[in-house]
Amino acid sequence: MMLDIPLMTYVASLSVTPGPNNLMLAASGVNFGFRRTLPHMLGISIGHAVQVALVALALSWIMQWLEAVRLPLMVVGCSYLLWLAWKQAHADRPDHRGSQQPLGFLGAAAFQWVNPKAWMMVLNVAILFLPADSHAGDALLLGLFCAVVNFPCIALWAWTGDALRRWMHQPWVLRSFNYSMALLLAVTAVYLLVDEWRHVMA
Repeated sequence: MMLDIPLMTYVASLSVTPGPNNLMLAASGVNFGFRRTLPHMLGISIGHAVQVALVALALSWIMQWLEAVRLPLMVVGCSYLLWLAWKQAHADRPDHRGSQQPLGFLGAAAFQWVNPKAWMMVLNVAILFLPADSHAGDALLLGLFCAVVNFPCIALWAWTGDALRRWMHQPWVLRSFNYSMALLLAVTAVYLLVDEWRHVMA
């Protein structure tokens, strides 16, 4: 079953950690408030769901013929997660810049296709969590699940806005936040590698 705790942990930890989307949402929350930032948030989550579903669908077709490369891809994906965990543990305070207009739904949805963090997240979700014998329904369900988990995580950035920036100025809070997110990513990576190894050895 692909809709499990490791998938939720992965999507939530990558959705809530600093990145282009969340920095823009925090700035928009500060400058325009939560309500006016809502189209931006919906654009991110729904754009992300579409991106996950399309990529997962394409990869599910490919994986049916390329089962032999599943383990190497899993190792590469989990290595990226461990690297991302290390980077998160050593991350600096996010920096915000205001804008004159909040980003709208379509702009936010389109931004997912040029956002490097979103691409790495989508590819890893599709490679690591999509069953080898998946079909189109699995890809669509995976995209929907990612949107449902993603939305409250990114909404946190817009909702807390200026307060979150103030908290991040305190070094001990920043360190605690970064270490917590890094630990979640590292544990997820190790769990996935062990689980895949068991699958290969079975």
